[in-house]
Amino acid sequence: MDAEAICEAVTRPTMRFVPVKSVETQAALLDHKTRDFLVRQRTQIINAIRAHIGEFGIVVAKGIQNVERLIAAARNMPEAARAAVDMMAEQLQGTQDRIDAVTARIAESQADDPLARRLATVPGVGAISSSAFAATTPDVSAFRSGRDYAAWLGLTPRAHSSGGKERLGRISKAGNRYLRRLLYLGAMARISARRVRRTTATNATPDWLDRMLDRKPVKVVAIALANRMARTIWALIQRGDSYRASLA
Repeated sequence: MDAEAICEAVTRPTMRFVPVKSVETQAALLDHKTRDFLVRQRTQIINAIRAHIGEFGIVVAKGIQNVERLIAAARNMPEAARAAVDMMAEQLQGTQDRIDAVTARIAESQADDPLARRLATVPGVGAISSSAFAATTPDVSAFRSGRDYAAWLGLTPRAHSSGGKERLGRISKAGNRYLRRLLYLGAMARISARRVRRTTATNATPDWLDRMLDRKPVKVVAIALANRMARTIWALIQRGDSYRASLA
């Protein structure tokens, strides 16, 4: 092989071919995209209602858990302003009903998918997340390791190293934002559950997550935990196993 051929072989980019998705997989992804759109729409309506009632001096704490308080507080607005807010409240209820309907459809599809059921055994991965990963993840043989898979999801830090000194920055946020957000939310749910356990069980043996929570900010720990969850998902898909604690 001459020098030109060697250079071409070295510089040629690695191609990852995405397999053609079946009609069922495309339909499952469409349900996820629809649900994601509706959830964002719900957030916009809630923020709009909060902003409008705030102009009348009515303040309600943020968060989806405070929606009922928000709607109840809106009833204290002047009569002339009630019609517009009532209209948005009706739209909010309709959007929530559609979210519930598509969520039920995703859960039903997830229950019929063997891969999604296995992925749901991972702590922090529920029916929505397992269904999304089962439908979205390409052939895992395209990834050499779980770290490559986590990098594909944008959960590995950017490297800024020079002079033999390694400096790691923020995560790359490359890849599928929807999957990354599902992992982050699952990680935050696990952290919240762990905090409850730590306050009730005084003699529990600290593990990796406990030690991280003692040393790092919660959001940093959530990203690290999401990275570990991504590697576990890769391992389960590759090996065809269900989750075992030794894999974490």
